[in-house]
Formats: sequence, C-alpha cells, structure tokens
Amino acid sequence: MIRKLKWSLLAICLLLLCGVGYYTYAFLNFANHIQNKPGSGNKPLSTMSVKSTSKTVETYLPPKWEGNQRVNVLLLGGDSRGMKQNEVPRSDSLIVASIDPITKKAHLFSIMRDTYVKIPGYGEDRINAAYAYGGANLTMKTVSDLLGIPIQYYVYTDFKGFIALVDAIDGIDIDVEKNMKYSDAEDGHEYDINLKKGMQHLDGKMALQYVRFRHDALSDFARTERQRNFVQVVLKKMQSTSSLLKIPRILSSIDPYIQTNLSTTDMIKLGSLGYEAKTEGLISQQIPPSELLVEKKVGGADVISVNRDKLQVFIKSLLNAQDSKTNLTKDVNSKSNVVEADLRAGSTSKTNAGVTNKPVLPAPTAPSSKPAAVNKPQSSANP
Repeated sequence: MIRKLKWSLLAICLLLLCGVGYYTYAFLNFANHIQNKPGSGNKPLSTMSVKSTSKTVETYLPPKWEGNQRVNVLLLGGDSRGMKQNEVPRSDSLIVASIDPITKKAHLFSIMRDTYVKIPGYGEDRINAAYAYGGANLTMKTVSDLLGIPIQYYVYTDFKGFIALVDAIDGIDIDVEKNMKYSDAEDGHEYDINLKKGMQHLDGKMALQYVRFRHDALSDFARTERQRNFVQVVLKKMQSTSSLLKIPRILSSIDPYIQTNLSTTDMIKLGSLGYEAKTEGLISQQIPPSELLVEKKVGGADVISVNRDKLQVFIKSLLNAQDSKTNLTKDVNSKSNVVEADLRAGSTSKTNAGVTNKPVLPAPTAPSSKPAAVNKPQSSANP
C-alpha cells in the first residue's frame, strides 16, 4: 500500500513538472518573439519603417518600472488595410491601462483618435498620426506629454491579432446596445459590420465589428466607450481558471501579431499584477473628458481639442482619488493603533506606588440616551 502511494505521488510530481515546463517554455517562446528588438526581422510589424522625414527627433526612452509604483501601459491597435509593404499605419485605437500595484486598482483611458495634440518634432496633428511618424516610442512620448503621466510600456497589435486573441479565449459575451451595420468595399467587404442588438456571444470577427463601429451620430465617442467595455470583459475572462489553463494556446495564437517593449521579467511582473488587478470597480474614462473637450476645425477638418494643463489636473485627481482614500485609511488605522497602545500602557498600575497590579477602570457614568458622536474621516471625492 505504501509502495503504491509513493509511486502515485511520484507520478503526480512528474506531471506537475511537465506541466510547469510546458507553460514555462510556451511563455518564454512567446516573450522572445514579441519583444521589439532593433534590427529584428522575424515579424512583419518589425520591418515597417516610419514615415520618411528630414526632421530629427530625440529618441524617447520610457521610464523604468520598478514594480512598486503605478504602471501605465499603452495599448495600440493598428489598421494596416491598404498599406504598402513596410508602410506604418496610423493607430486606430489608443488605450492606456494604468494599475496601482499597492491597491490593485486599475484605470482605463481611451484617447479619441482625432484629438489634436503636439507631436514632438512634428508640430500639431491628430494623435493617431504619431505612430505613422515615429512608431511606438513617439506615440508613447506624445501620450505621456498629453496626460502628464509616464508611459512605461506599449503593446501593439492589428485587426488579425485582435481576432486571434478573442478566438483564443473562445469569444466573449457582451450586450450590443444597438443594431450596427456598415459596408466597405475597399477591403473586399472582409471587415463589414453587421451586428444585431442584444446580449450575444461574439467570436473574434464579430468582436472586431463591435469595437470598430462608429457610423452613427455618436461616432468615436461611443466607439471608445465600447472599446473600454470590451477590454474590461476580456480582462475578467482572462482571470478565469479556464483561460489560465489555455495560456499556452492563447500565447501561440497571438504571437505573430503582437509587438511590445516589455522584457520577459516585466511580462512576469505585469502578468502577475494584471491577474491580481480588481476588475470590479475598474474606472473607465474617455480622453478628453466631455467637460474639457472642444470641437474645432483645422484646415477644414473636424478635430478635437483640449487644454492640456486642465486635462493633466483632471487625470491626476482621478488617479489620486483612490490613493487618497487608501492613505486616509492607513492614517486612521495608525492613529487607532497608537491610541490602543496608550490605553494598554495606562491600564497597568505602578507597583512601586503600593497599588495592586490591576487595570485602572474608569469611573462609571450614567448611561446616555443618545449615542456618542463619531468623527468620520472625509473621503476624497472623484472629480
């Protein structure tokens, strides 16, 4: 009996080792492929060249993330339809995922692509042009300057990568708020949009239709909101046990279509943080927010403008709101601990005064008909 038990335990240990080895190999292989390495030509995205120009722009070096401060990741979605070989597309979507490693609270900021901003070295233009001018690094710098926060990492994919990811997690369930229909002959109708209103299960192609639709009165305003909703649904599903078991297959599916500046070590740290991040209570925000947004025309074209200083104050107040509550709670707890320690110290009588070693109790008081007032700390309000 004991011998059988030993063999069973040995078999279980071997299976665990094989499983860990398989997952480790899948992750390391994926990490090695998607990292943006200078001179690498193993991926179609890495061979694309930025728009030719005589201007010299200082290379943006993203700040290093130490793991104990807020991390900001720029999610870039590109539309490469109709592009010539080695030509870089404009970014079709820009979303900043911001996570506090202490509170595990996350924020999503989707930047409207027609936002008119200063692109370092290129003057003013729509923010989605930054990727075509200088790739991911220039886009990170442009977004960082706009929001007033450091952007440490980026992750880039295109339509095919988006479809591959959704299919790899076996689709998503989402409530489509209206009928969505749009036809475009320029791409051979490959990416036509035709969704019906209501809760439904979307595969990769259908999910792409959902996040791309903007052919109504709300245009990009509603589109960016749908994109944030989609990211939240995907994050929640990725945290499920069933998705974790499929990690090797998921990584293999999206490998050809993803590019990033994340190192293998950073991926591990960020992956762990992403799993722990609280999807409940995740704060989602359109940038520029409606109260700061100004619509105007530039060269006859409609664009979106925003006062950068006011926007940065708005972003910081939004990010610091939860931090202020956390710090306030810590401060109250700290003061409570001090009071309790003082009470414990004062409850012991001094033996050298000839008093028995018993706790000193307060004199009894008459019961009050009203409860004592309690001063509650004021929590900071979200803007």
